[in-house]
Amino acid sequence: MDRRSFLLWSGVGGAAALGTVAGFSHWQEIPSIVHYPGRAEGHFLRNLLRDHRSLPPPSAQFETDVVILGSGIAGLTAAWKMNKEGHQNFVMIDGPQPYGNAAGGHFGDLAYPTGGHYLPLPSPESVHVRELLSDLGIILRNPLSERPYYDERFILHGPEERLLFNGQWQDGFIPTEGVPQQERQEHKRFFAEVERLRALRGSDGKRIFVFPTALSSTDPEWQALDRITLKTWLDQQGYRSPTLHWYLNYCCRDDYGTRYDQVSAWAGLHYYCSRWGQAENAGNGAWLTWPGGLHPLAEAMDNAAGKRRRSGTAISLKSVAGGGVEVVYFELVDGVPRTTRVRARKAICAMPLYVAARVVEGITNFGFDPAIHVPSYAPWMVSNFLMSDFPEELPQVPLCWDNVVYQEPGLGYVVSTHQDIRATPPQKTVFSAYRALSDHTPESARQWLEQASAKELLAAASADLKTAYGWKFSACVERVEITVRGHAMAAPRPGFRSNAGLQALRELDGPILFAHADLSGFSVFEEAAWWGYRAAQLVMK
Repeated sequence: MDRRSFLLWSGVGGAAALGTVAGFSHWQEIPSIVHYPGRAEGHFLRNLLRDHRSLPPPSAQFETDVVILGSGIAGLTAAWKMNKEGHQNFVMIDGPQPYGNAAGGHFGDLAYPTGGHYLPLPSPESVHVRELLSDLGIILRNPLSERPYYDERFILHGPEERLLFNGQWQDGFIPTEGVPQQERQEHKRFFAEVERLRALRGSDGKRIFVFPTALSSTDPEWQALDRITLKTWLDQQGYRSPTLHWYLNYCCRDDYGTRYDQVSAWAGLHYYCSRWGQAENAGNGAWLTWPGGLHPLAEAMDNAAGKRRRSGTAISLKSVAGGGVEVVYFELVDGVPRTTRVRARKAICAMPLYVAARVVEGITNFGFDPAIHVPSYAPWMVSNFLMSDFPEELPQVPLCWDNVVYQEPGLGYVVSTHQDIRATPPQKTVFSAYRALSDHTPESARQWLEQASAKELLAAASADLKTAYGWKFSACVERVEITVRGHAMAAPRPGFRSNAGLQALRELDGPILFAHADLSGFSVFEEAAWWGYRAAQLVMK
C-alpha cells in the first residue's frame, strides 16, 4: 500500500483506523483478481511482430453477407437492427471481450458491471435508442412520445445519489451544506444557463446539444466552443465557485475520463444540455440501470440479434478485387493461435479506432490518418467488492445507488443490489468502485497500470471506500475483482468536433463501414448505438 493510500485510510478513520491491526491485516489478505480485457491478445500480437513471426495460415474459412467486427454496443445495435428487419445473414466477431465497455460479471447470484452502469432516459431525438428499448420491452408504450412509459423495474429508484463533503453525507452531488451563499448563487446561475441552452437552436434550426451528436447544430457560433476547454469557458463566464468547479470537473472525469481543463467546452456543456429525457412514470432526467450495469441490456440486445457471435479477435480487414471484403481473425486456444478467414459482401468495423487503425488495411485511403486522427484515450479501473455485510453508515444520509467522495481522483461507488426492491436488504452486496486515472497523463497512467501490483491497484481502487468507512470497510469485504481498461474511452479534447478523419469515416458508404462511439469523439451508449444503427441501415439498403 503506498503512502497516499495509507494516509487516506488513517486520516478519516482516525485513531481507530491506525490502531486496528486486525483490520489492516484483514485488508492485506483480501483476495484480489485483476482482469485486463484484451491484454493477452495484444501482447501476443506485439510479441509476434517483435520476433518477426507470423500467425499460422487459416485453418477454417466461411462466407457470410455481413461481418461485424466487435460486440460492443455499436456492433450489437447493428446486429439487432439487421435481425429485426429480417436481414439475418451476418456474423459478429466478438473482439477481445464480449460486450466491450458494457460487460459485467457475477459473484454467484450477484451481478456487477465492469464497464458502464446506467443509461439516461433518451430524449426525443434519440429515436434509435427508443426503438431499441421498445423492442426489448424496456419501454412499454408510446416510445416516440415526449414521455414514454417505461418498465419500472429498470428505472432507478431512490435514494439515488449522495456526496461525502466535509466529513458528512449530503443529498446530491453538488456541495451545498456549509457552502457560502455566493457560491450557491453561482450554482443556480449555471443550471439556469443549462436550461436556456437545452432549448436553444442554432441558425440551422437544430438544437445545439442533442443525442446523437450528428443531429446537433453546426452553427459556427456554437461550434466555437470546441476550440476551448470547459474550464476556460467557466472562467470566461465569471464562474469562480470552487465547489461548482469541482463538480463540473468531477462530471467530466466521470463521463469522459478526463479533467475539465482538458475537455472541449462543447463536450462539457453537452454533458448537461443534451440529457433531458422524460417518462410518463418517472421524474425528468431519470436513469435506467440494472444490477449488472449495462451488461443485462447488452445481453438482451445479443438475444434479440439472434446470438450470431463468434469468439475471436480480428487481425486484418481489407477490400478484395471484384467486390466484398476479407477478414482474418484469431483466437488463442490454450495459448496456441487458431486463425479463420471470412469473406463477406460488407464489413461493419465496430471496434475502437486505435485498434481499427492497425486492423483495416489501407485505412489512410479513407481519409483517416492514424498519426493525427486517432483520439486520445482515457484509462479506467472498475473494481467490484463482494461485501459479506453492509458497513456501518454515518447518520446523515442513507446508502444510495451512487455514492461520491469530494476528492480526486476517485469517482465513487455504486451499489449493485440497489434495484433489488426487498422488504429487507440482502445479506450480501457488491460495491462497484470507479476510478478514471485523470490525475496522470493517459500514457503515464497506462504505464502505471501495466506495472502496478495487485496490492497497488487495490489501494487505488479502494480510496473512496476507505475514506467513507475507514477500517470498518475491510471487515465486510470477501473478495475483489478489478478490471483495468487502458484505453477505456475516447477523450473529447478541444478540436474533436473538427477532426477531419472522424468525419471521413462517418461519411463512408462502401464495402467497409465504421460504427463505434469513437466516430463521435467520446464514449457513451447513445453515440455507439447511433453508428451501429446507421451502419445497419446502409448495409440493408
